[in-house]
Amino acid sequence: MSQVTVHDATLRDGQHAVQHQLDVPQLRAYAMAASAAGVPVVEVGHGNGLGASSRQIGHARLDDTTMLETVRQALTAGTSRMGVFMVPGWGTGADIRQAADCGADVVRIAAHCTEANVMRRHLGIVRELGLEAQAVLLMSHMTSAERLAEECRRAAEYGAQVVGIMDSAGHYLPADVTERIRAIAAAVDVPVIFHGHNNLSMAVANSIAAVEAGARVIDACARGFGAGAGNTSLEVLVAVLHRSGHETGIDLPALLRAADIAHEHLMAGPPVIDSVALASGLAGVFSGFKPRVLAAARAAGVDPLEVFAELGRRQVVAGQEDLIDEVVRDLKVAS
Repeated sequence: MSQVTVHDATLRDGQHAVQHQLDVPQLRAYAMAASAAGVPVVEVGHGNGLGASSRQIGHARLDDTTMLETVRQALTAGTSRMGVFMVPGWGTGADIRQAADCGADVVRIAAHCTEANVMRRHLGIVRELGLEAQAVLLMSHMTSAERLAEECRRAAEYGAQVVGIMDSAGHYLPADVTERIRAIAAAVDVPVIFHGHNNLSMAVANSIAAVEAGARVIDACARGFGAGAGNTSLEVLVAVLHRSGHETGIDLPALLRAADIAHEHLMAGPPVIDSVALASGLAGVFSGFKPRVLAAARAAGVDPLEVFAELGRRQVVAGQEDLIDEVVRDLKVAS
């Protein structure tokens, strides 16, 4: 069986569930526990990555430097690397250099699924700094397996040492994942990433399908911590990988203790697949839109499920939150 590297996004993607408000004690407590469990990569930051704290998508409680320095100091077991995430346009080359100064080991550059070209300069900066350069394609359900493979091939040419896809809307079924990961793995000579969301209750199943299709880096969050229906559950994923014979290097009992810390100290409760989360997954819309959709729909007296359906028809992506209000107005007029 294969060796799988588990990339823990609890302290970055999980931030969406709490409007990016994790504080220093919370970051420190979870990072120490994840490190003690031997988690290979612990990612930290604003939910949308380096430089993303803003009025449009939410101000984080802490600045990037404070978050990174806190986690760097908390990875005391010496087995975990620190990861960061950046979307060009929200983050800059200066943000990457600052992250390097704070001790980041892995820098993941993200772009919309058909726009790997925007990663080129930033991947180059990461390589110049001697850090591990990763590239991920967002909202990957919005294009074909063939196009994803081509975009990942380009990212590898630009310097990415690991490439892959995010099921940003929790839209995939296992067969969808198998088709895409196989195509990507056949197109590149570097490890392949899969990042799942749980809107259709498929995140763990999709992640296992990804491993069986050739992915070697799988993302997850403790208790599935994340926006809407949440992410792949870290502790469940690792348990299933171990039962399936895949090696992760993670101490499962220690990981369960880390998950308990996340449950008790980071979140009000684990993510739930409610009607809105399910609707967003079916529509192929980013789960992070949920709070704003609910607020706007409630204020206008329209059905949030219809809002998500229309956002899906318009193929709205993260960063286009202003279109939520436009859709709500249009639905209000139509009613």
